[in-house]
Amino acid sequence: MQRYKCEIIYDGSAYCGFQIQPKDRTVQGEIERALKKLHKGVDVKIQASGRTDAGVHAVGQVIHFDSDLDIPIGKWELALNTLLPHEIVVAKTEAVSNNFHARYNVTGKEYRYFIQLGERRDPFKRNYAYYYPYPLNLDAMREAMNYFVGEFDFTSFCSAKTDKEDKIRKITSMELIEEENMLIFSFKGNGFLYNMVRIIIGTLLDVGRGKKRPDSIPAIIAGKDRKLAGKTASANGLYLWKVHY
Repeated sequence: MQRYKCEIIYDGSAYCGFQIQPKDRTVQGEIERALKKLHKGVDVKIQASGRTDAGVHAVGQVIHFDSDLDIPIGKWELALNTLLPHEIVVAKTEAVSNNFHARYNVTGKEYRYFIQLGERRDPFKRNYAYYYPYPLNLDAMREAMNYFVGEFDFTSFCSAKTDKEDKIRKITSMELIEEENMLIFSFKGNGFLYNMVRIIIGTLLDVGRGKKRPDSIPAIIAGKDRKLAGKTASANGLYLWKVHY
């Protein structure tokens, strides 16, 4: 039995998140369905670096699974992609030690969030960027971003549905990239709580609109109260960009 590590790209628009659900279409469900076909009806379970919500995309999701099939490295991608729906692509597969675990061996992740600006909404980006037509003070937003870098209790910036008792996470860097009418926010850290990136984005948009001061961020973090932060930004602008091991 060999363990394989796969890098997965997917468009999450038509899926109810990554994690398998009994009655809904999920990314995990489709991958396991393809593996079952490949293994002639035998169930093959996968483990992922983490789950993504409904409508969230991935450029660098990572999974692992065990298989006794004798498929050469370099051929797994073709074998799986032939069976997967067009929204999901296996980008790379490699054989790894049985000690490797896609979730527990993670040392860091990068998420990116895309915001489309401008007076006119681009219908072709509706599933892939959050449209925000209002003027923004980007200098104020960049100033506010500095306060998020470090290790903090991010209770104010996670969903009330978060089931983890330990809400301390470390953000190692945040960057705002401007590309024509698109803002791209990069978040790098050792881990992210449920809706954490989207709530930070909602809060930064409040700063950009002048509804919150950049220097209010430390007090919001210290308050450990979800009501202090901004709204949860739309899922369609969020991408799991890279997982580090």
